[in-house]
Amino acid sequence: MRRKKARRSQDPVDQEQRCALCRLCDDDPALLGEKVTLKDHNLCVHYLCLLTSCGVYQRGKEDEGVFGFLVDDIKQEVRRSARLVCSGCKKKGACVGCSVRRCRRTVHFPCGRRRDFLSQFMGLFPSFCPDHSPTQASLGGPDLSPPQSCSVCLDSLEPVLSFSVLKCPSCHGSWFHRDCVQRQAHSAGLFFFRCTLCSNQQDFQEEMLRMGIYIPERDASWESEANAYSELLEVYTRCDALICLCSDGRTHSAKTGWFQVIRCQLCGSTGTHRKCWGLQLDARDWACSDCTHATDQTVSMVTSPQGGRRSLLSKLHTSSFSCEKAALPVGSDSPEGILHSLGLQLCPLSMRVEVDGDQALSAGVELVRRADFDPTRTLCVCFKDPQMTTFPSSLQQGDTDRQYFLKLLVQQIQDSVVFEGPEGSKNLALDSQALRDDLYLDVGCLLALSLAHGGPPLGFFSPALYRCLFNHPAGGPLGLTHMTPGTLCTRRLSRLAEAESVDELREAASGSRELLELAGCSRPIGSLEEKEALVEDLVRFAMVTRMQLPLERFREGLQTLGVFDQQGDRRSRETPVFSFWRRFLQDCEAGRSSVSLKDLLRFATGTEELPAAGLLPSPSISFLHRGEGGERRRLRRRESLKDEGLLPERELCSKRLLLPVTSSYQAFKSCMEQAVSSQVHLLPPSS
Repeated sequence: MRRKKARRSQDPVDQEQRCALCRLCDDDPALLGEKVTLKDHNLCVHYLCLLTSCGVYQRGKEDEGVFGFLVDDIKQEVRRSARLVCSGCKKKGACVGCSVRRCRRTVHFPCGRRRDFLSQFMGLFPSFCPDHSPTQASLGGPDLSPPQSCSVCLDSLEPVLSFSVLKCPSCHGSWFHRDCVQRQAHSAGLFFFRCTLCSNQQDFQEEMLRMGIYIPERDASWESEANAYSELLEVYTRCDALICLCSDGRTHSAKTGWFQVIRCQLCGSTGTHRKCWGLQLDARDWACSDCTHATDQTVSMVTSPQGGRRSLLSKLHTSSFSCEKAALPVGSDSPEGILHSLGLQLCPLSMRVEVDGDQALSAGVELVRRADFDPTRTLCVCFKDPQMTTFPSSLQQGDTDRQYFLKLLVQQIQDSVVFEGPEGSKNLALDSQALRDDLYLDVGCLLALSLAHGGPPLGFFSPALYRCLFNHPAGGPLGLTHMTPGTLCTRRLSRLAEAESVDELREAASGSRELLELAGCSRPIGSLEEKEALVEDLVRFAMVTRMQLPLERFREGLQTLGVFDQQGDRRSRETPVFSFWRRFLQDCEAGRSSVSLKDLLRFATGTEELPAAGLLPSPSISFLHRGEGGERRRLRRRESLKDEGLLPERELCSKRLLLPVTSSYQAFKSCMEQAVSSQVHLLPPSS
């Protein structure tokens, strides 16, 4: 009786593609390692099968055999494992065994992955069966619920730690599938592999190695890919206006003129022709409607000395003398409210100011330079020679010497060497003696004292000076019209701006060679089209770059009693709320919050699903400070807890969400969850 013989594969190609250790043709570098074929030796192996095999070691150099594993050693391991049966597929050739001596389980490496065998790719590369493999403990805060989605692929996962589900040891909030984090490690390599949520690298890599994740010792795959960043060099040149007026189409972009495409200065991914958006011919700065709504229409367009666009309010320094008080209450945004708050900071104690004749500015400078100067004290003004002092008729009827002193002080300040320009439109002037004497700081401090003590309004600042100091009104770059008329610098720039030919432009530039060299604009002029950019650079140098130190010292003087600090302090408290908001959205999406994204959408907009045409108007966010909002919330506030009771508010008509300004993320999250939960539960279900 004949025995039935097993039919063997007659395809030689199929035999050559099979791994000699696991007998599989699969080619998955992320999960099985690189598949290496040695045609001269008729040998094909997976790299991770070699690393986890019990009987083969790397005895050669890196360029010998298969990454240092000699061919003879590999064949010897194949013969050794041919007698061992895999506990997973029940076939022979099992080369991976549990490192615990009393355990006899052996598997093929791919079968081991399916059977929860854990192989560590460090040290002696041990492997462990499910009964002896290391595990993770679900440690975390009491208020931290396990996430419901993988932080790598974002698909849902079962929130139970196991062989297939791992977590970050640092933040405890990033959970992921084993295959997902293995593919991430294969792509990122040793130098870029880190937690996708908290970006921890050292502790994260150590834990992943312990839990059997193979991290290749190489650079990231995207770093070695040819032209991987070529798209970053592409410039967006498409008009996204609702109605494009260009006859050549939306993708046409001229070098200059009405139909040059300018990009959004915030996102850079939206563009428009000047003509299509109704901009001026010389407009260079523009923000798209999405970015304008997202920033609550507070986009800054002021040109910095380095040429970038940022608010000059961001550069604040502490004065050399102690004259700072607490920031103004955030509810006092009107001029009357601000001046009233300044007056409340004054204490009953007074400081004596002796004025010699009409020399109010000299007396004021002497006052602020005194060692015992305290800006919170009231002023007691005394004129040394009242017979020689001419009082206005309006101040003789019951008004004090202090009021006349403040009026005289403000008038003498605007007529001093610190300012230049016509009456009612003064710019800061550059004076070397005033810089040496630090007169800009003294003048700023005196103007702040005048406002706090009931002095006259400061109506002599030019629009350019307001823009440099307060970023108001926010607009385009400074132009020639903002410069002080009649000065030597203005006359030279006017000659450059009035040039109508290349020869006239070159002649005007030759006459202003020293100014061009100081401004860093000493470059050859090739065409008349360069005139606009040249004049803009020179105006920026004349009004911002060379005036950087006077502006800085003048601003520091205005910080006295919080006259200038109110804007900077408000911005500094609002900035962290952006990160709080992003983190809260991530927690809602990952299930780490008591409210969902659907609840949040319903709270902010009153709808449960996004309409096909989108939300109109577009949703936006703003900030809610303490002291603002409804009277009911103010009555509910408890002063013992700093951030308690400051709940978010919404404006359904304008689709605007007012986020509470808090000092920590936990307080922000608590306020948001309390408001959203209570409001959503009270709303009737939408039909």
